[in-house]
Amino acid sequence: MAGKRRGRGSSVQQQQAPQNKRRGPCRAPREPAAFAKSTGCEPEIPHEKLSIAQAQRGTPAHRPVRVYADGIFDLFHSGHARALMQAKNVFPNAYLIVGVCSDELTHKFKGYTVMTENERYEALRHCRYVDEVVRDAPWTLTTEFLKKHKIDFVAHDDIPYTSAGSEDVYKHIKEAGMFVVTQRTEGISTSDLITRIVRDYDVYVRRNLQRGYTARELNVGFINENKYRLQNQVDKMKETVRTVEEKSKHFVYRVEEKSQDLISKWEEKSREFISNFLQLFGPDGAWHVIQERSGRMLQALSPYSSPRGSPSSSPTRQRSDSPDSSSASASPPSSPSSPSSPKNGTRSSLKSTSTYSGHVK
Repeated sequence: MAGKRRGRGSSVQQQQAPQNKRRGPCRAPREPAAFAKSTGCEPEIPHEKLSIAQAQRGTPAHRPVRVYADGIFDLFHSGHARALMQAKNVFPNAYLIVGVCSDELTHKFKGYTVMTENERYEALRHCRYVDEVVRDAPWTLTTEFLKKHKIDFVAHDDIPYTSAGSEDVYKHIKEAGMFVVTQRTEGISTSDLITRIVRDYDVYVRRNLQRGYTARELNVGFINENKYRLQNQVDKMKETVRTVEEKSKHFVYRVEEKSQDLISKWEEKSREFISNFLQLFGPDGAWHVIQERSGRMLQALSPYSSPRGSPSSSPTRQRSDSPDSSSASASPPSSPSSPSSPKNGTRSSLKSTSTYSGHVK
């Protein structure tokens, strides 16, 4: 089974090989770009010179347009990647070759780099738009170099690049009709990045000291090292104070929020309590209605007695209360026609008889 699978795989490769050959060189996205051979490009078919019009119309799959872009590419950033993307897509079928200058040439004509040449080579190899990398590329392109790598066109921005005693190192390329223009990305460049590092030098030194780098590795003296460490301690204390302040603010905010919630609930309950109190004990409340009804019931069950000294509405109650009082002051003189009880009539008749008998004597 394993042998059959290998046989099928090899047959598929044999069938696909001509197609890949027709399509031209290609690489899998998971593989980095290849380095250019020291002997240069050796195409299987003769390399014919292309015009821009022919390249723009599209070339056969087995004959891609070989576009060359060179540079230093220190601190590889998005501006570099966008320029290479434009160079890769300037023609429908393009094979992008990128030349990277060595440290020796760069330090001689431009200045010191942050990244070494091997780091810059590897950064370019892993860019998705690059098909091939030329190490130790020349500072000025010569005819021999262009023929050696079978380069059809050179891609770069149109700003004259003055270097190595020349007003524009791409002048002869432009005159030969081999120059294609790419656009620079504003706001990002290697010089801008280095300027940021120099401007914030103290910040980056302090950060790297915190990360474990030694003062010797950072080329920092003893006094500056202690100064930076002291500043780190001060910043740490400030951060602690800021954290405590934020937590206290959050705590105060929560207390205020809860207090406002309690006050609103208390106001709501107090309004409800006052409303219930007025409904119960107000002028028209249920309590007064209950008192009035209970008073009527008590009066009906047990009428109130008249106070002393006030005229009595009941002759019987007054006589029972004051038996010794005279009949003249207690009640009006009885007339023959006024109703009276038999006992009272007998007592009054006896009194009148005794009085009359005394008078006779």
